[in-house]
Amino acid sequence: MTVRLAAAADASALAEVAAATFALACPPSTTQEAIADFIATALSEASFARYLEDPDRILLVAEDAAGERLDGYTMLVVGEPADPDVAAAIRIRPTVELSKIYVRADAHGRGTAGVLLSRSVEAARERGAVGMWLGTNRENARAQRFYGKHGFAVVGTKRFKLGDRYEDDLVFERAL
Repeated sequence: MTVRLAAAADASALAEVAAATFALACPPSTTQEAIADFIATALSEASFARYLEDPDRILLVAEDAAGERLDGYTMLVVGEPADPDVAAAIRIRPTVELSKIYVRADAHGRGTAGVLLSRSVEAARERGAVGMWLGTNRENARAQRFYGKHGFAVVGTKRFKLGDRYEDDLVFERAL
């Protein structure tokens, strides 16, 4: 596996990985319609093309050993959080958000997520961050175990609109 900065040419592959992985993090009550709408509006190829052009976003990709497909990705958002609940909860600044970290289901258990997270921490430090935060659904026990194993602790809560419902997320933070 190789982890590298994403390039503009990766937008289509990133959208494909996002479409294959987003539902894995959703609570069971999430409708297929809500998942499809979020993928179409926030995880499309055009969305990734915009993210890749944004100087306040850092996208890293994990390629399989043959360099033939992307097995996962992370997206960091540099700067102060816009959500007031998050801004009040986090304590370590300057900060960066770990906005997305997804790995294909068939690549789980190979260490891909851990390597992506480690490289994301390095990238955040390079941008001057001393803290990292993220939000994850309170029903996503697998993700919560992963973040706890990697030094994150719950510091608050926030809401995330998915479809016509608000989901309750836990806000995690760690020092870099």
